[in-house]
Amino acid sequence: MASTSVSLTLPVLPLDDEVVLPGMVVPLDLSDAEVRAAVEAAQAAAGSGSGKPRVLLVPRIDGTYAGTGVLGTVEQVGRLSDGDPGALIRGRGRVRIGAGTTGPGAALWVEGESVDEQEPEPLPGAVAELVTEYKALATSWLKKRGAWQVVDRVQQIEGVSALADNSGYSPFLTVAQKVELLETVDPVARLRLAVRRLSDHLAEQDVAESIAKDVQDGVDKQQREFLLRRQLDAVRKELRELNGENGGKDGEETDDYRARVEAADLPEKVREAALKEVEKLERSSDQSPEGSWIRTWLDTVLELPWNERTEDAYDIRGARAVLDAEHAGLSDVKDRITEYLAVRKRRGERGLGVIGGRRGGAVLALVGPPGVGKTSLGQSVAHAMGREFVRVALGGVRDEAEIRGHRRTYVGALPGRIVRAIKEAGSMNPVVLLDEIDKVGSDFRGDPAAALLEVLDPAQNHTFRDHYLEVELDLSDVVFLATANVLEAVPEALADRMEIVRLDGYTEDEKVVIARDHLLPRQLERAGLAADEVALEDAALRRLAGEYTREAGVRTLERSLARLLRKVAAQNELGERDLPLTVGPDDLRGLIGRPHHVPESAQDPAERRTAVPGVATGLAVTGAGGDVLFVEASLADPETGAAGLTLTGQLGDVMKESAQIALSFLRSHGAELELPVADLKDRGVHIHFPAGAVPKDGPSAGITMTTALASLLSGRQVRTDVAMTGEVSLTGRVLPIGGVKQKLLAAHRAGLTTVIIPKRNEADLDDVPAEVLEGLEVHPVTDVRQVLELALAPAEVSFTKAA
Repeated sequence: MASTSVSLTLPVLPLDDEVVLPGMVVPLDLSDAEVRAAVEAAQAAAGSGSGKPRVLLVPRIDGTYAGTGVLGTVEQVGRLSDGDPGALIRGRGRVRIGAGTTGPGAALWVEGESVDEQEPEPLPGAVAELVTEYKALATSWLKKRGAWQVVDRVQQIEGVSALADNSGYSPFLTVAQKVELLETVDPVARLRLAVRRLSDHLAEQDVAESIAKDVQDGVDKQQREFLLRRQLDAVRKELRELNGENGGKDGEETDDYRARVEAADLPEKVREAALKEVEKLERSSDQSPEGSWIRTWLDTVLELPWNERTEDAYDIRGARAVLDAEHAGLSDVKDRITEYLAVRKRRGERGLGVIGGRRGGAVLALVGPPGVGKTSLGQSVAHAMGREFVRVALGGVRDEAEIRGHRRTYVGALPGRIVRAIKEAGSMNPVVLLDEIDKVGSDFRGDPAAALLEVLDPAQNHTFRDHYLEVELDLSDVVFLATANVLEAVPEALADRMEIVRLDGYTEDEKVVIARDHLLPRQLERAGLAADEVALEDAALRRLAGEYTREAGVRTLERSLARLLRKVAAQNELGERDLPLTVGPDDLRGLIGRPHHVPESAQDPAERRTAVPGVATGLAVTGAGGDVLFVEASLADPETGAAGLTLTGQLGDVMKESAQIALSFLRSHGAELELPVADLKDRGVHIHFPAGAVPKDGPSAGITMTTALASLLSGRQVRTDVAMTGEVSLTGRVLPIGGVKQKLLAAHRAGLTTVIIPKRNEADLDDVPAEVLEGLEVHPVTDVRQVLELALAPAEVSFTKAA
């Protein structure tokens, strides 16, 4: 392929951000000074000759001229379509730009060399294929644009250079790409470049058209769906009017639900689930029962406080003051709540509020006898923390769905009590009191206690899933307080998930404080009496707590106060008693009768149970707290009674075994203890526990039964002021037991002054209130011989002196 060059001197016509290739015909605006100067200079140089004025069309990009221009001839000068002066210029050939020179007019003149491109004849096979490919691509592109009249013109172009330069008309080429075509002198390379540019553009156009088609299809579908829904609403409205129904807002109901869901502050997954249900509602008919189920579910989801939380009161001293003001005693649970608030405050200050998706909730189990304030304590905890309080009563619940909710497939399905509690509280971090968790039962409907395993597990409850909601509910910020009277009735797996806080009952001093500061003001209000009309002396409250009631809590004490105040109010209305009135201890009998629980120590010595040998005082723990338990032993007449051991009092297996152990120990060690054990071989032994209607079990009466038998055999009475608890072994060792605090509280309430406990339970004395320990003489022992030495009165001393 040969080429020759010719030197030319031409005026420069700059093209800002535009490129003209050879063969192109373009109109130029002569209102531009540089364009007009170049055209006028070309006309002046042409003079009156027959040749057309010639200019050098040079692209100027960002003020910089390209190294190659195009020789152009001014075909015509006139007016453009908008009326402005213009010139029609045709590109003739490439010119390499040289140095600048002088010439007529105000235009810039340069010297250049024209490039005369020679194409071989015939075209090589590869070049012919390239020409065919370009024409096919160009035809495809022109047909998509609807430029059918240009297709034939492109097909008629034969030269490789002319065909490549024809791509200069393509509007999708950038200025830089056109300059690259201009500066590519080789026609084949230029055509190959044009083919690549056109092929890339067609590929991009196909992708854009595919995207546009998908978008348009989506828009069309939405428009079609919108139109159909409007038509459906109109049909439903006509049907309702035809049937005489009051449509109300049903026609707009689904739109209302969609708007409510989109406007609600819901977690992302919950929002997706709710929108799916809205779509189902939109597709369902008015007669379908599924519509009402979906509406109920959506209402439940929208009513839940998904992102509502109350701010915790981090005034630790203030929270402790609130707990102390509302409850006397109960230091263990107060300390635990104070610790929880302190740790939560420090976590918040250090940005550790959420760790691993879990927040800092708590799960506490308040275990203790009735009436000690477990339920009311939950309300005080919420008050101290500044949280909402919800009580969930679990007593008698036997259906697992009560906890986890019903499946939505059931008619009348509802969420479980946990979800309902969160909805009632209006926040995601309330204090939830699970009352009477030990009274939960199980039957063919499932085990509610098993359903509580996830609720009360701090490692799992951040993703709690109710059967009705079927979306995750975060319970990790909830403070759960479970109450129980007997921990043994709570399943072991459930108890393991909770932190156990024991409330073992109140001392007599605490009961006086509670009655004076809490119970009396409340009962005065209920009796319609003012605080300055009736007052009770502390001595009267103490006697009321000690002799008229005997309980771990204060519920019966409050009922006694209510009875007393009702009596005062009635007597005042009958004119039998004037107000104001101060009630002393001696006035109680006249108002509410005789006391029911006179301490054993206050009775006449001859009337006490231990006034005869064979009776010992033991201590036990019941569902109502600690209690005093008497053990009676007797020997049958050898002529009338059968030999062996008889046990009465509705005893459990463990207690029966303790009686056998006590009897075996005395038989084997009777000579050592100077007891007439020969009587045990031929005579029947009978051990009885009074209150036979109450079931009793446990090993802690072992030393009590041993002491009763030893008293019977020796004829020595058991000291009236002594109570004891402990398990006995066959070798006479005293083994540890449980419930030491409750038992010592019971001994203190009963007026006893000496208590015998196992040596290994000595550490439990740290939990006993100081005022109780001050009133008791506690003897830790390791051997039953020590028990007998402490409990049995000397044989030569009369009972009265021993007492």
